[in-house]
Amino acid sequence: MRKAIYLSSIATLGILATLATDHSFAHPHSEQIMVDDHTHDSQSEIIPLSGMIGLEKSTLLFHVSENDSLPWGFVEGKIANHVKGYPVIIQIFKDGDAVHFAQTDVEQYGNYEYKFRVMHSQNSETTKIFDGDYTVKIFKVVYLNDFI
Repeated sequence: MRKAIYLSSIATLGILATLATDHSFAHPHSEQIMVDDHTHDSQSEIIPLSGMIGLEKSTLLFHVSENDSLPWGFVEGKIANHVKGYPVIIQIFKDGDAVHFAQTDVEQYGNYEYKFRVMHSQNSETTKIFDGDYTVKIFKVVYLNDFI
């Protein structure tokens, strides 16, 4: 029940973050997405939630080529000022429609990684799960000041 409330809160905050750009500010990127041996850097903004913490929203674009032969892709990053106990939420969109949603834990020193299938193989048949252009949104709860 607590996770459901948390996830719906993060989803709501994500929607608010998209709408509330006047309360956000730029933040250096700390994430990368890797697909088919290509890395893609992010653009980030922080939406204050209180005087101490905020929701950092990073947006990345990635492309899965038609010739992609690797079955996995991954999103990784390091959060310098993460708030302990809050997972990273990852949403993947194609043409504005959500196609994948995930949550991953943050390690003690702020590192996180999420692997996802790009291709699926079964009985000698291969199906592409991801193909073309995608937008990835990553949500992290962070302290607003680095020294905390």
